[in-house]
Amino acid sequence: MLLELRIENLLLIERAELRFGAGLNAITGETGAGKTILAHSLDLLLGGRARAQIVRPGASEAWVEGVFELPEGLLDDPELADIAERLPEAATEVVLGRRVGASGRTSAFIAGRSAPAADLTALGSRLISFYGQHEHRRLMLGSAQLGILDGFAGSAQVERRERYAEAHRRFGAAQRELAELREREGARERDLDLLRFELEEIDAAAPDPEGAAAAAVERERLRHSEALRGAAGGASVAITGDEDPDSGALAPLADAESGLAALDGVDPDLDALAERMRAATLELTELSTELRAFADGVDSEPGRLEEVEEQLATLDRLKRKHGGSIEAVLEHAERCRARIAELEGSGERAEELEAELGELGLARERLAAELSAERRTAAARLESEVEAALGELAMEGARLEVALDPVPESEGGFTATGAESVEFRVATNPGMPVSSLRDAASGGELSRIMLALCGAERGERRTLVFDEVDAGIGGNTARVVGERLRALADAGQVICITHLPQVASLAARHFRIAKSRDGDSARTDVELVEGEALVGEIVRMMGGETSDQGATQHARELLEAA
Repeated sequence: MLLELRIENLLLIERAELRFGAGLNAITGETGAGKTILAHSLDLLLGGRARAQIVRPGASEAWVEGVFELPEGLLDDPELADIAERLPEAATEVVLGRRVGASGRTSAFIAGRSAPAADLTALGSRLISFYGQHEHRRLMLGSAQLGILDGFAGSAQVERRERYAEAHRRFGAAQRELAELREREGARERDLDLLRFELEEIDAAAPDPEGAAAAAVERERLRHSEALRGAAGGASVAITGDEDPDSGALAPLADAESGLAALDGVDPDLDALAERMRAATLELTELSTELRAFADGVDSEPGRLEEVEEQLATLDRLKRKHGGSIEAVLEHAERCRARIAELEGSGERAEELEAELGELGLARERLAAELSAERRTAAARLESEVEAALGELAMEGARLEVALDPVPESEGGFTATGAESVEFRVATNPGMPVSSLRDAASGGELSRIMLALCGAERGERRTLVFDEVDAGIGGNTARVVGERLRALADAGQVICITHLPQVASLAARHFRIAKSRDGDSARTDVELVEGEALVGEIVRMMGGETSDQGATQHARELLEAA
């Protein structure tokens, strides 16, 4: 239930606060006074788009805020789980807000916290059902008519429809996957050949970061083998001599070492220096041996340089093709292996999908049959109930026919909502053939048909808001429409923007919208009217003057009869 509606700087309304109650709440006022502003404010709370230049001239922003009583169990809805987490535990009320800047930019709020407009729509649509004066256009849509029929069938049908929708979605997903596999079947072998070639090329090269570094070092050694051999051999000869040992550096060092050894023990300082001489001689001897071994080892087998060059060229080519590094080449190889396994298994996946499609198809057919059976049963009950309601709404003898037409096989035989489409057809007078709503009903008749259908809808109790849904009717028909609105309000709350005194007189609470001028600017005020003020408003709606005793008496009689 909508408890409060607060509006600031919205078009002509500078500031207004409406406290609604249970039952029927009427909102009235002169044409052009701004009744539709209230309708638009509610639309904003439902996440609707802000109209251009909606902010009152001179104001920086407009603000709409609604305080709602939360129906028990509403926040248990899985689709509202994210919103429920942002609300206090065991919350019984929630405040929805919408701010519109002068630039047109909007902000949405739930319980004082910023939220996407989509969250307002998700929550607000479960709190309010809005029926505008042109809402009958929605009734022309087959999807809306099907929703009404399923809602009338009850919560079990709504749950059944959700299960069917999930089965239809899964069937479609499997069907699309299988079609993609079939479409790729022709390219499968070509892709496999390419992937296998690339993988074999990489495996043959056996790329390894450490091996590549070692190969680069080996290539440099092989390229300069003669120079390396000559330098190492020459250094070894310089130390030990070649054929004449006396020509090497070790010979004079050996003489020096002998001379120092002859004085061993004479002076400790000289003994230490002699020890260092012996160590240097030993180090040079070992160095000469290692240099000779290095020079002998530089010799390589014929063709080794060409082999290493080819190995490194292959690695460079692979790096250029697959990412610029050995690591990227190895990663590409793993991707190739995974893709090959996927493609090689696609045949098995296609067989699995075909079996899965068979099972999903049977499940979808079963759920569709259950939906259809319940719809046929509900259609007969809906026809009877709406016809009775239309009789009460001064359309005695009017008939509603709920036509269920199978979805053509050319269109797949199934849609996201079942195996049939729904069309409401009416005959507004006895003896006339039924035809579609678009062709059979006038605006006033459509308004009454909509009211009859609203009464037939089942499911969550929401606040019902009617924006001049009684347009195009008058007289006794207006009275029975008002009675119907009040009957709908008995089960919860109805807010009706109306121009009919017969409807307004039946309201439990009555708000009047009046426009006034303050210099060159206009403003709209909203006030709760009771007592004599209410009598005066009913008189105005009847087209009379408050000084007219007859009109005043009639207004009192209308209110007393309510």
